[in-house]
Amino acid sequence: MEIWSAEIRQSVLLTVELAAISTAILLVLATPLAWWLARARGWWTEIIASLVALPLVLPPTVLGFYLLVLLGPDGPGGWLAGLWGGRTLAFTFEGLVIGSVVYSMPFVVQPIRNAFAAMGERPLEVAATLRASPLRTFWTVAVPLARPGFLTGAVLGFAHTVGEFGLVLMIGGNIPGRTKVLSVALFDYVETSRWREASMLAGGMVIFAFAVILTMTLLDKRNARAAA
Repeated sequence: MEIWSAEIRQSVLLTVELAAISTAILLVLATPLAWWLARARGWWTEIIASLVALPLVLPPTVLGFYLLVLLGPDGPGGWLAGLWGGRTLAFTFEGLVIGSVVYSMPFVVQPIRNAFAAMGERPLEVAATLRASPLRTFWTVAVPLARPGFLTGAVLGFAHTVGEFGLVLMIGGNIPGRTKVLSVALFDYVETSRWREASMLAGGMVIFAFAVILTMTLLDKRNARAAA
């Protein structure tokens, strides 16, 4: 029997597509949020930061339950799906993207926020004395200086999306070609005692996890050398 079957290839491609789209959306949403969190002063700042970080401590099933309600036919997701003739965003690829963005948000916001905070006020003050607008200062000074945070956030966001199981199973189910990502496929293979396929997927995800850890280590060393 062919191990690298069409079913596995389909799950791999779906997982990569989900992780790539989610990471792109996360970077767009996390950048202004991280900038605001790094610079805002007030008691509400850490309240917002705590809300963003909530997925770090919430069980995936709890977050998955609430997202399932919101994305279902009686929630905002049902209304949104109705705009193109659908009934719900639950158990759809679009629903998986929304869930992945929510669940992986802290893994992207925190590194970018730390990078913005670490650069201090001096570079921004210099840009202001040269009459750079706030928007130009942000794009030409802050973003380049925070590049290590963006790289770290992108790697963590992508890897976290690839490895998530509980939340994607709850809001996406196990629909081949639509919501059956790698983690769900692995669970399905174990449940049906398809050990060869399960071993292949599990081994591939171990290698992927090792590559992520190695990448993060190399990025940290590179950033440390650059800062020295």
